[in-house]
Amino acid sequence: MSKLSASLKSLIHAPFARPGPTPAGPHIADVYRSIAADAVQHGVGSQPWLTFLAATTITLNAPEALTVLYQVATDKSTPPPPPPLAPVATAELIREVGLKCIGFNGIPRTINALGSFRANSIPSAVAAQLATKPTRVPAADTLAETTARGLGLWRSIYAGVDVKLLDKLAESHPDLPVHILHSHYGPLFSDPPNHAAGGLATVGRALTSLVAIACLRAQTGVGPQLVSHVLGLRKAVADGTWLPAGADATEADNNSVLGVKWLATDVGTEWLLQSIDRVVAALGGANFATTSAGEPARSTAKL
Repeated sequence: MSKLSASLKSLIHAPFARPGPTPAGPHIADVYRSIAADAVQHGVGSQPWLTFLAATTITLNAPEALTVLYQVATDKSTPPPPPPLAPVATAELIREVGLKCIGFNGIPRTINALGSFRANSIPSAVAAQLATKPTRVPAADTLAETTARGLGLWRSIYAGVDVKLLDKLAESHPDLPVHILHSHYGPLFSDPPNHAAGGLATVGRALTSLVAIACLRAQTGVGPQLVSHVLGLRKAVADGTWLPAGADATEADNNSVLGVKWLATDVGTEWLLQSIDRVVAALGGANFATTSAGEPARSTAKL
């Protein structure tokens, strides 16, 4: 195989092309801690705030900052509502969030984030306890269930326009809705049965919406999709799918969804978006779409 020329290598790695990951920045730990403290004040559980902060950080291609986030989340001085996440559970949640980010950001950023996370972020004793058995391997006998699971999630998020939207997507390309449902909503965004049995984290209906909102807000340039997933979070609360499997309304204080009903309100969603904006600003701005002036438009107001 021929080698790349020096000039081609130089072009690939040109600074203007931003070929490397985003640096963590000197103040990102303070930003994470501040948002975590705000979350406590607003009654938001540690899993929801960790979920949207991890998704934001991965979207911004900032593996070093993901290390900082893990340290903040597992620091006993950080005040999460009880029960706090243990180091292994924290690592598993971040890994699962990173996987689901593929559906919004593409594969490369998740590869960067999770590869660095395993190598540089977590202690070897924690890494040795991480789950190793996959749960999403395609099989003929699970295809129908996976399809039904994905369609159910789609209908929950886009209730009222779900059929119309699939038809509209098919006009763009006949395989677009096929790929969205059968490659993302079925096997990726929805959790397989017994997913947690081997130790993998379960990112259920509500937290998956938080992943979507964080990724889309941090990208910029995808306002219509962001609106859809903000509404999708509200629909999860409305149809009851925001609660963990087997839970009822009296168990809504489960840490995995603590504060989700508030996050689905106007005030709660404003706080959520502005918290995401704070992370984006601390990491140097969005690195997907930008404004015509070449800089991301950001609000950094804090509720």
